[in-house]
Amino acid sequence: MRAAVGYNARMQDGSRHIGDILKDRNIKLIGADAATLGGFTQVPNFLLKSKALSAGDKLAFAMLLSYAWQNDHCFPGQRRLADDMGLHETNVRKHLKSLQTNGYLTIERRGQGKTNIYILNLKARRHPVQTERKRLV
Repeated sequence: MRAAVGYNARMQDGSRHIGDILKDRNIKLIGADAATLGGFTQVPNFLLKSKALSAGDKLAFAMLLSYAWQNDHCFPGQRRLADDMGLHETNVRKHLKSLQTNGYLTIERRGQGKTNIYILNLKARRHPVQTERKRLV
């Protein structure tokens, strides 16, 4: 298991911390230090670029990831998710189901009246190309 590395620390592979990267990019943060003012969540690019997921699915994944940042699972209630996402609980359930169907989320039910445990899959999935053709002999 890898040790946690702070955002301002130099990575073992020699990569730079986010402050140095932002100086070289066309993105500017104004007003406060992004890491100390409420924090931020890094979302894997493979998920952001997925054509199989809607914008709401991606937001739901990002919210779950923000809750689970220090652990490898999280258990917020659907009402909390809905409030944080600005959605109705019905829509949250739809997005969670999509993440589950696409293999990015496993939901463990803990019982009546208890919140579920959400386990996030942070590995890119490769969907097999569905181009089976029958050869004419």
